[in-house]
Amino acid sequence: MAGRRLRRFVPPQHGAWAMLAVPYLAGLLTAGFHWPAVPLLGAWIAGYLLSYFVFQALKSRRPRRYRDQLLGYGLIAAPLLLVVVVAAPRVLWYAPAYAVLFAINAWYAWRRRERDLANDLASIAESCLMVFVVATIADTPPSAVLVPFLLCAAYFAGTVPYVKTMIRERGNVAYYRWSIGYHVVALAVAAYLSPWAGVLFAWFLARAVLFPRHGLTAKQIGVTEVVNSVLLLTCIALI
Repeated sequence: MAGRRLRRFVPPQHGAWAMLAVPYLAGLLTAGFHWPAVPLLGAWIAGYLLSYFVFQALKSRRPRRYRDQLLGYGLIAAPLLLVVVVAAPRVLWYAPAYAVLFAINAWYAWRRRERDLANDLASIAESCLMVFVVATIADTPPSAVLVPFLLCAAYFAGTVPYVKTMIRERGNVAYYRWSIGYHVVALAVAAYLSPWAGVLFAWFLARAVLFPRHGLTAKQIGVTEVVNSVLLLTCIALI
């Protein structure tokens, strides 16, 4: 009974946790730690959970079904976000961008088209903007974290076509070629930004070429991407 209730409050989107953690940690690695980053993390996680159930309510047209989740996560996210804004009001610079991206996600949820590429890219942009938010809290100029932001964005954008070639678009030659083409461009950009990044994105290209040819399970794909997330953070720390 308790496990069933817990599942009502935890989204079945395992890949989303990497998108929450990696940009946040990349910002910390680059800009350093300042105490408002603690309530920011809480607001970030609670805000994601709240947004997930907002989109589920929009998709299902049954908001009452998710009343407990919306109320619970809203009551957690709001005071934590208020602490962050009071401590570092300059984070409000990013509010318009997040509002626009949230509206895009909401529109796709209402249309029940969450798997569209534009929706995925909007979610990635929301996630990766956190690099700048963490830096702003630390009084670090955005230019100082531009490279980590670009590397996070390039990696997560690449997971969209790559994962599709492994699961939903397995065997789709056009999608496979698109995935490889993207990773070739990402490799060129990463190598320009940093030799370490070039090495890492060469590996991302190799896995985009080789892995779709083998029958990896969803669990194996997930474990591989967890390792890749750690490698990305290591690379950012070395730059």
